[in-house]
Amino acid sequence: MIYLDEAATTPVRREVLEAMWPYLGPQFGNPSSHHEVGEAASRALEQARADVAQVLGARASEITFTSGGTESDNTAIKGIALAAPRGRHVVVSAVDHPAVLESAAFLGRTGYEITLLPVDDVGTVQPETLEAALRDDTTLVSVQYANNEVGTVQPIAELSRIAATRGAPFHTDAVQAAGWLDLDVGRLGVQALSISGHKVGAPKGVGILFVQRRVPLEPLIHGGGQEGGRRSGTENVAAAVGMATALRLAGGDTSEAAARRDAFIARVLAGVPGAVLTGHPQHRLPGSASFVFPGTSGESILLDLERRGIVSSSGSACAAGSDDPSHVLTAMGLSAEVAQTAVRFTFGRTTTEADLDAAADELVRAVGGLGA
Repeated sequence: MIYLDEAATTPVRREVLEAMWPYLGPQFGNPSSHHEVGEAASRALEQARADVAQVLGARASEITFTSGGTESDNTAIKGIALAAPRGRHVVVSAVDHPAVLESAAFLGRTGYEITLLPVDDVGTVQPETLEAALRDDTTLVSVQYANNEVGTVQPIAELSRIAATRGAPFHTDAVQAAGWLDLDVGRLGVQALSISGHKVGAPKGVGILFVQRRVPLEPLIHGGGQEGGRRSGTENVAAAVGMATALRLAGGDTSEAAARRDAFIARVLAGVPGAVLTGHPQHRLPGSASFVFPGTSGESILLDLERRGIVSSSGSACAAGSDDPSHVLTAMGLSAEVAQTAVRFTFGRTTTEADLDAAADELVRAVGGLGA
């Protein structure tokens, strides 16, 4: 099997499992307990928090461990908007993750005004579009750092600077960017940032939310005041340790992955008549290649590829079971019919050139077998 669906989830790294194991077994204490067993767990939790903060260029007190990217997004969008001392206007991009869009929709049902930022045909939010959308009562801006379906990378630092001129806090969903792009919150200029563990070699069910300490935040989960009062409930120490370990190990040079991606894209476009690359041709994740194949069935291509040992997807795993066309592709101007022919290939640094060559060859055969 050649696994090319790492945007959906990644395998858990061995180093992560080894780091977690003590806190699943002998060091089982509750970090809120005031005895040695609990304090040992607390020390591990706070070390994990400090490790994450170092990667993000943040303070440890600004890091909250969550159950994943969806909770982090929900907490950022709802929590910042509900606690904001200013107006009730929220700006989000039209191609953002459903966790952001549905959180914004919830706020819309409670009286907030929501502005959806349009994108161009490669999925980019243009700075002038954001500038035109901002108002004196804008409570929050949220734009995804890198898109989970088409891989387009947004100019976050430029967008956050524009939001800052109007005093609006800026959140970015960095779930897909983690491990590939710069996560330093100072250089990005963001006041909130979300990450999911299972996209970077940690287990499912753990995530990170950075919120700058001066930004008010209403928690979604109330209770005993854990996580600095931002997320009550007994912390999952093992998962936090695993998350910090995975984030420390992620990253590094991306040039080889980007070169393999570009070679793969070129082979597909040359070998499949009518194939169209989706997303930005240059400003895209190093491990992401996505296409539409007009006149075919994307689902049929996926099934044929899986029979040939190639695992890929049609887009966001978070929209599994939905027959609706991708909101990302339709926002980029593709028709619903063409959007339903989408196939996404996402891979990591261990994916080889031979893997991608084989996948390209099998894709050519699969699409050819459908008569495209």
